[in-house]
Order: sequence, then structure tokens, then C-alpha cells
Amino acid sequence: MSYQSIYQQKRIAATDAPGFVKDGDTIVVPTGVGEPPALLSALSDQRRNFRGVRVAQILPLRKFGYFDPQTAEHVRHFAYFFGGASRPGGQDGWIDYLPAYFSEVPTLLDRDLLPADVVFTMASSMDEHGFFSLGLAADYTMAAIRRARAVVLEVNPNVPFANGNCHIHVSQVTALVESEDPVMEVGLPQIGPVQEAIGKYVADLIPDGATLQIGYGGIPDAVVMQLTHKHDLGIHTEMVGDGIMTLVEAGAVTNRRKNYHAGKMLATFALGSKKLYRFMDRNPAVEIHPVDFTNDPFRAGRNDNLITINATMQVDLIGQCGSETLGHTPYSGTGGQADFVRAANRSLGGKSFIVLPATAKNDSISRIVPVLAPGTHVTTSKNDINYVVTEFGVAQLRGKSAKQRAEALIAIAHPDFRGELRDHARKMKLL
Repeated sequence: MSYQSIYQQKRIAATDAPGFVKDGDTIVVPTGVGEPPALLSALSDQRRNFRGVRVAQILPLRKFGYFDPQTAEHVRHFAYFFGGASRPGGQDGWIDYLPAYFSEVPTLLDRDLLPADVVFTMASSMDEHGFFSLGLAADYTMAAIRRARAVVLEVNPNVPFANGNCHIHVSQVTALVESEDPVMEVGLPQIGPVQEAIGKYVADLIPDGATLQIGYGGIPDAVVMQLTHKHDLGIHTEMVGDGIMTLVEAGAVTNRRKNYHAGKMLATFALGSKKLYRFMDRNPAVEIHPVDFTNDPFRAGRNDNLITINATMQVDLIGQCGSETLGHTPYSGTGGQADFVRAANRSLGGKSFIVLPATAKNDSISRIVPVLAPGTHVTTSKNDINYVVTEFGVAQLRGKSAKQRAEALIAIAHPDFRGELRDHARKMKLL
């Protein structure tokens, strides 16, 4: 039987997709724009037919109907990482979340420490060999496919057919739904003078030939915008976005000097514009791989001169970073920050940058604090931290004593809070 015949046999209407779900199942969905809107809309419409179903995902972007506390007993979200759609439910307590390094989620699935009964995912059109590409997000989805009882694809020609370990064969597919809707686009964050100042400090410390991991946010993108004059940069990252594509177009990213996967740009998911998705389609220089490959500190650390740039919300005087909660209140998740900080520490010539504005709430609160707010989850530990950057400068902490760290961090705090921070540091015997 031809692959096209198998494909036609497995075609269903989106409204039939929830029929593969049983009470108590966990449905695994990819990161961000990899989420399949037709499948999840159908599940939402039929959610009252189920009991005890969970939809597990990192960074949901759309608020589907099951994001509803009134029907949470039927179908509820389970967060690997909070996004705008899931954060209110997490803060109200009716959405649960998973504390785990992003790099280890596939391992948790493989070892049956996380359930994966059904996979709903976006996919590219099928090629002549019977393969689809999960070009928008391979992340943990490839591991979930190995475990799942049912795999349902939302096949869309607007999804890039990316290279890398992100392909699934039609023989592995339980059912598929066709869609031609545009893939969701996510614009670049706004960049203001604070972000620009932080970006310049970081950019000045990035040498030609470095390999970059760039997180999402205004400050990481401000760094990117100031790298267009660099030469022979490489990419080994978690997320590929329009900022990275801009560096390719400017000639700053060539991947030629990478010593690990030379000539290749590696990521585990994409988040950006229609132009980005076209750029990724069958591009031999871009590969999408599972997150246990891209984010594994040992593998990523094999890149010499690995530069990692990630944002946080709060740093205490010994260097602990609280990047995922506001006190005990969840905000985002563990994600890949610690993965890449550790990778940079392993890398020959590597540097990890944790970036943050010095203040919040119109300069009324310092983000450099004596101790993290009670209940704050430590995302990057004091033993892993390297560079911390605010708009007031750079503090290099790795190899520094507790007292030296306090001095360096106070020096990059907002001037209005430095006296108060020194007083606290003295009481803590840090100065």
C-alpha cells in the first residue's frame, strides 16, 4: 500500500479526534505554536464528555475552552511551564505544574515518571517517503510519541518541514486532521532604553565566533539587535526566533566556527513570524531536535565559546536567581535556564549571562535583593551563576566569595537602593 493510501485511510474530521481520548488520559501537546488549534478546539467543545483528562504542555499560547475552572474536573491543563493562557489558573491553584529541567522532560516520559497516553500535535505536510516534520517543536513530543497509545496530527502545509530529529512516519500515526490555517505568529518583545543598555553590556562581552543560546524576552532580543556587526557566530539554542534569523540575514551568524555540529543551527522549538517559518522550511542549515539533545548541559557544553543569555526576575546577594515565581506564586517555570547556565560553565571559553532590569514597578522595587522573597523558587543556583547584568553594569560572580558577590551585585543595583542593600549586607555579615 502506498504512503498516500495510508494517509487517506487515517484522515478524520477534527471533531472525531477526541474519540481517541479516554477518561483519565494525559494528552501531551508541544510547546507554543506547535499546539494544534483544530484538535484542541474540538477537545474543548467536547470536554464535558470526559472526566480526569489532563492536557500537558509547555507555554500554551491560546486560551482554549478547557482553560476553565468550572470544567476542570473534565479536562484541565497540566503545566510543564506557565504561559499567558495558563498562568491565571496556576496562580488560582486549579492548574498544577511540573518542577523539572526542560532537558529532562523527555527522560521523565521515557521512564514512565510522566504519563503520555495521547499526543496531539501540529505537523508539516507528508513528504514522498511518508514522513511528517514536527518543525515547530520537537521538544518532549518525540519522547511522548514513543509512549503514546494514540498519536493524532494536525497536518498543515504552513508548518515548516524542518530537518533534524523531528520526523514521524505515517505508519506511526493513529489519525490525522488537515488544516490550512496560518500558523500563529509571535512578534518580538518591545525593547526600551533599559533593555538596550543591558543588551550593550552583554554584546560587548560576546566575541566573534561564539555560539549563542538566546532566551525569549526583551533583554535577550536587545542583545541580538546589537550583534549584527559580529562575525561567524553560531547557534545552539532552545528557541529559534526572528532575532536569530535577523543575525543570519545580517551575515553575523554563519555557524562556520562551531566545533560541535559545525555549519548547523540547532534548536528545539520555533516561535516567531511567517517569515521565520518559511526560513526554516527544508533549510539544511537549521535543525530541530528534542530538548534532551539541545538542552543537555553535557552536549550543549561541547560547543566552545558557548554564550547563554537568559532573564530572571530577582537575584539575591549571594547570586541565587528566582526566575519562575513571585514569592510562592507561580509565574513561568523552570524551563531551560539552568540547563544552559550549566552548559556554558562546561564550555571551553563559555559565559552565561543572567539579565534583569535593576528595578520593577516604576523603580519602586529593587530586583537585586538581600534574600529572595519568601517562597521564591531558586531557578539558577549560587553555585552555577556566572555573569549578572543590569542597566547599571556587569557583576561576574563565578569564583567569587560571598562578600565579593555582595559587593559586585550592590554595584549594579539601582543607585537609590544601594545604601539599603549595604545595610542589609552588613547585618548578614556579607560586608
